[in-house]
Amino acid sequence: MNKGIVIKSTGSWYSVKSENGDIVACTIKGNFRLKGIKSTNPIAVGDHVEFRLAEKESEDNTNIINGLITNIIERKNYIIRKSPNLSKQSHIIASNIDESFLVVTINYPITTATFIDRFLVSAEAYRIPCSLIFNKIDRYNHEQTRQMDAMIELYEKIGYRCLKTSTKKNIGINTLKSWMKNKTNVFAGHSGVGKSTLINTIEPGLNLKTKEISDYHQTGKHTTTFSEMFELSFGGYIIDTPGIKGFGVLEMEKEEISHYFPEMFKLLEKCQYYNCTHTHEPGCEVKKYVNEGEIADSRYFSYLGLLNTDDKYRN
Repeated sequence: MNKGIVIKSTGSWYSVKSENGDIVACTIKGNFRLKGIKSTNPIAVGDHVEFRLAEKESEDNTNIINGLITNIIERKNYIIRKSPNLSKQSHIIASNIDESFLVVTINYPITTATFIDRFLVSAEAYRIPCSLIFNKIDRYNHEQTRQMDAMIELYEKIGYRCLKTSTKKNIGINTLKSWMKNKTNVFAGHSGVGKSTLINTIEPGLNLKTKEISDYHQTGKHTTTFSEMFELSFGGYIIDTPGIKGFGVLEMEKEEISHYFPEMFKLLEKCQYYNCTHTHEPGCEVKKYVNEGEIADSRYFSYLGLLNTDDKYRN
């Protein structure tokens, strides 16, 4: 049995890089969709799979061999979004991620604290390390820079790694590359925050591919959610994902939500009630910390927003 990693998905065909470096075009066994996998796509970029080789097709490129994926090796993690086709189902964007980077801009466009917090909750829920990349710092005025520094102070205090970057000024790029080296990385963030430009700066050889992917997804005419993985010249991989407009968490019980806010989770045992929702109960340590300014109002607001709605995808 052959083993490899899925580097590209087109919905029905999967490009698998085998252990010996060959790229194999694979399909999946028909009964994959009968195994209780709740997502709309049973296989995602980043999946480690087992496959068997089929007959070669008489194509010009003889390096492309047909294969049949027979098994998905258990994922260590994955990220999802709401399926664009079936509103109550999820679509796995990527799996087996070592590091996720949320690209944030204070302006051009604005990334809200609520959006950041929802992404971080998702990363915590699926055990994916996440760093915040504050991009386009060369464009901010004094007030915007002050706002950015306050946000960085907030998230670093919680325990999240933050980095300021500017592709025009070449600020933070070498540090970002060192964080990515020999890891499987994924970038996320609103359209326009500069994900593709960062990727092109980090790995200039990907320019055409990345531009084609980004232009395709930003036309607004398509709802496809295909991702692709690229090898980095300095070691590791980067997964290019379509613009995330509805990133969220599925199947999360309301009493679990505070577990994914690290600054709240460490206070749970100090609350008077073991199932405290941190909203109205007496003896709530979380509310005490919010009132004393030890937990940011914006974080508590994001928590309440997740707690009080069934729509986990609202930006």
